[in-house]
Amino acid sequence: MSIRRRLFLASATLCALSLAAPVALAQPFPTKPIRLVVGFAPGGGTDIVARALAPKISEILGQPVLVENKSGAAGTLAADMVAKSPADGYILLMGHSNSNAISPFVLPKVPYNPATDFSTITYVGYVPNVLVLHPSVPARNVPELIALAKSKPGQLTYGSSGIGSTQHLAGALFSKISSVKMEHIPYKGSGQAIVDLIAGQINMNFDTLPPVLEHIRGGKLTPLAISTPKRLEILPGVPTFDEVGIKGFDVTNWYSVMGPKGMSPDVVKKIDAAVKAAMADPKIRATLDAQGLQTGGPTTPEAFQQFLKTELDKYARLVKELNVKAE
Repeated sequence: MSIRRRLFLASATLCALSLAAPVALAQPFPTKPIRLVVGFAPGGGTDIVARALAPKISEILGQPVLVENKSGAAGTLAADMVAKSPADGYILLMGHSNSNAISPFVLPKVPYNPATDFSTITYVGYVPNVLVLHPSVPARNVPELIALAKSKPGQLTYGSSGIGSTQHLAGALFSKISSVKMEHIPYKGSGQAIVDLIAGQINMNFDTLPPVLEHIRGGKLTPLAISTPKRLEILPGVPTFDEVGIKGFDVTNWYSVMGPKGMSPDVVKKIDAAVKAAMADPKIRATLDAQGLQTGGPTTPEAFQQFLKTELDKYARLVKELNVKAE
């Protein structure tokens, strides 16, 4: 083969490769497993919701969606990791009101900006906080609990999934409204707090409904009030905080799917559609309903962004009003 012929073939090969490269780079998302990071220990409400959704999202997108727990600092460790990850859609956060709306106003140093360091993808819904007691606590309704707390100022304890969590804020708000003093015991996640609550190591918790529901049904925990506008069908005997005289108890745990800032709108749209399709699946819907998940919030990534701004404004005011800070 002549030298001229060889040069021609080499040039043609390089040209073909250069033309093929953009095609390879333009492979449709996703082409590898996706990590869905949960900022709390296994067994808590966020973890339960994430694990309910992940298999169906995986089926829809055609790639594994792996739930990864990175607990600590009321979810902010996980949120910080995701905020600093590549914005390619392969590392997502199970966003939470703790890490994405409350903790930045409570903890002294949160290394991300909750308003600007994330791509808002899908608002999943919220679960109410429910006040639950260990059965050994001699109170069977909220007035009795308030009377007991006033007779033992500072002696009753409530757990939470961490400083700056909704459980922490709910306990502080309840204490302010009812004029009682209780001791806050922070944990690295709801799962650990519930274990100690069932064991009687702490007196109560203002936890999310999913991780305590079965313990309520099994008689291991006594529910006194729930933070919904009206009673839930799955717990018809539990009154709302408003019913028992705790007015203005506006604290709930919302969940979402978020990513690092700067994600491609097309990737955001694809993930958003997959999450919504998973939530619409009858089996998944039944699982989420059974956990008390309440839907009906923002329906687009843009609307979710506006919702987030409203939540940040609300909790900035509430944290200042309650003087809640890292202990």
